[in-house]
Amino acid sequence: MKKLPAILGGAAAAVIAGILIYDYAYLFKGIKKTYLRGQRSATIDDLKLFSGNPVKAGKPRLWEEHEDYNTHPLSAALRENLESTRTASFLVVKNGKMLHEEYWNGHNESTLTNSFSMAKTVTAMLLGKAIEEGKIKSLDQKFTDFYAGFAQKEHGEHLTLRHLAEMEAGLDWDEDYKNPFKPNARAYYGNSVAKAVFSRKLKVQPGTRFEYQSGATQLLGFAIRKAVGQTLADYLSEKFWIPMGMESHAAWTTDDTGMEKTFCCIHAVSRDFAKFGQLFLDGGKVGDDTLLNADFLQQIITPTEKSGGIYGLSMWINHDHEIKHYFFQGNQGQNIIVIPEEQMVIVRTGSYNNQPKNDRGRPEQVRFMVNETVQIFK
Repeated sequence: MKKLPAILGGAAAAVIAGILIYDYAYLFKGIKKTYLRGQRSATIDDLKLFSGNPVKAGKPRLWEEHEDYNTHPLSAALRENLESTRTASFLVVKNGKMLHEEYWNGHNESTLTNSFSMAKTVTAMLLGKAIEEGKIKSLDQKFTDFYAGFAQKEHGEHLTLRHLAEMEAGLDWDEDYKNPFKPNARAYYGNSVAKAVFSRKLKVQPGTRFEYQSGATQLLGFAIRKAVGQTLADYLSEKFWIPMGMESHAAWTTDDTGMEKTFCCIHAVSRDFAKFGQLFLDGGKVGDDTLLNADFLQQIITPTEKSGGIYGLSMWINHDHEIKHYFFQGNQGQNIIVIPEEQMVIVRTGSYNNQPKNDRGRPEQVRFMVNETVQIFK
């Protein structure tokens, strides 16, 4: 029995050595930021745990309240769904006016929450802006124009920015949110997103097939940042956050080098998330000012052939549903849903783990919320 502590100590040392040798040191940070806080995964309220670049707001343009603001009760089915899935906020905008606004679990109109992968669509918007300004030639510009060394990878010379935005990059990337040894955890908790994504191989030639991969958007973020010559948080602030009249400053989580995690992690208030949906309804314009070129906006919301009609340019799309809609989508049920025929935007944030995705790869909750909300707020 006297040897037991020594054996256990030796085993622990061996495990730690193995973690360091095989570059899994980020696991220590992940454990500290999740399990030691009583959590099982990343949360929408983890901004304070990471460094981030500020997305500064300018003069706020407050939402005008609809004459029926918060007068229509939610249906019993919708309320039960929202509350059972740990919803933090639920907002409905119709005809450009705030119609319904409700918060749960200690959140309110001033709470910044994690966008998770809704940031992918925002990154695509920054791509469109950089193309409009001539800082990027086109969607079909080669990634190797920005990072020549990528040509050394098999198939690397064929990768374009379009492939990255449309999720046709062909990366060797397993989009697993629960396994701590998979690349998503390394990118989220690691010290360097560059190390996490540039180390990945290409398993097929880009453009061959649709496969949703966070690594693709992170590579896209590297290309945009190099093209615009400034932090993406500053570029977002300058081109969208300030002109859209966002009500609050936001923050974009970074790695230890200051690079934004473009596959996720814009922390903002729900009222400002709703303004992204309204921008799309308004054809990329705020008043008389065009913030996003209408042609590029249309490309974002046009489903691609290889996705089977469910994905556009970093945007989820459901045009096969009787109520056509498209939506920004983030892990655990972060949603900005745009319903053009109803001139409606729905925002839902929260912590819905194990979310069913049986609607051709799209979350069932999105379709449910669309059906219920349109019926309530006719």
